[in-house]
Amino acid sequence: MTLAKAKTLAPGIALCALAAIPCWYLGTMFPIVGGPVFGILLGMAIALFWKDKKSLNDGIAFTSKKILQYAVILLGFGLNLFQIAQVGAMSLPVICSTIATSLIVAFLFYKIAKAPANTSTLIGVGSSICGGSAIAATAPVIKAKDEEIAQAIAVVFLFNVIAALVFPSLGGLLGMSNEGFALFAGTAINDTSSVTAAAAAWDGMHPGAAALDQAVIVKLTRTLAIIPITLVLALWGIRKAKRKAAEAAAAGEATHKTSQGPLGDFSLKRAFPMFILWFLVAALITTLWAAAGQDTSVFAPLKDLSKFFIIMAMFAIGLGTDLVKLVKTGGKPILLGACCWVSIAVVSLSVQAALGLW
Repeated sequence: MTLAKAKTLAPGIALCALAAIPCWYLGTMFPIVGGPVFGILLGMAIALFWKDKKSLNDGIAFTSKKILQYAVILLGFGLNLFQIAQVGAMSLPVICSTIATSLIVAFLFYKIAKAPANTSTLIGVGSSICGGSAIAATAPVIKAKDEEIAQAIAVVFLFNVIAALVFPSLGGLLGMSNEGFALFAGTAINDTSSVTAAAAAWDGMHPGAAALDQAVIVKLTRTLAIIPITLVLALWGIRKAKRKAAEAAAAGEATHKTSQGPLGDFSLKRAFPMFILWFLVAALITTLWAAAGQDTSVFAPLKDLSKFFIIMAMFAIGLGTDLVKLVKTGGKPILLGACCWVSIAVVSLSVQAALGLW
């Protein structure tokens, strides 16, 4: 990046960083909501009144795209793959079942209800894996617009809060064990903060339960699904791009690109989500560091920086979102979110019951 380019980007990035600070603290005060949601809400509120931000647009766009990718990379430093393999292995059948359920429900809803493709994908992935983090990882891969990201975040947040408030009492009514509820919370609630809130509430209702740690491990195991899901979406996008380029060439629309072949200026490097591979590298570094007997708490600042970057990106996305349009078009996304949420909860409970994990 040149100095001139950095000067162009700096004002917009600085604005997003400053706005993220109060949202960060609000997120620590109200963890059930979380900093990213406060960030996107603040951005949308400001966008209602502040229309002329031309000098800041480059930096805001950079934050909503590149800073978001950096946040996902740093997220990998919170994953110890060995620990997840040891503690999270028993949860894999439930995790795989709930992820598959959410993605299938989202796809069917997209086909039957004619819902927007990107929004359906983001809600399906966010509901099945890890809420905002999964949406953040998926959005650049499918080239989602800011409004689509904002809509998906809002829908997933809504059902996260409902789950965090309802699930502890539901688990009690169903007579779940401490381990069973930890698995239920870790597989049927999307965002880490909401999983933590629900498991902490359960522990408060059942002294000595210690469901919190296990629920978080299950949740982190789900987070790893970001890698295959985004790679599959990327390969699907590559396939579509190749097909379109080939069709355009066959129709004579790309004759000026014949020297580049039938794929025109298509680039595998540009289409492939390299930041996901760096996310995996970060997780491997943490894992090897732990395997060497070193304290992984040294990576805590990087995990915190990841969370801060996500808040910055959510604020930037909020600034680029038309709140009025978002509300007017919110019916189908909310219904899709409800379908995914209910389906995941039912499948999680059903698979646990079938395997005798309650």
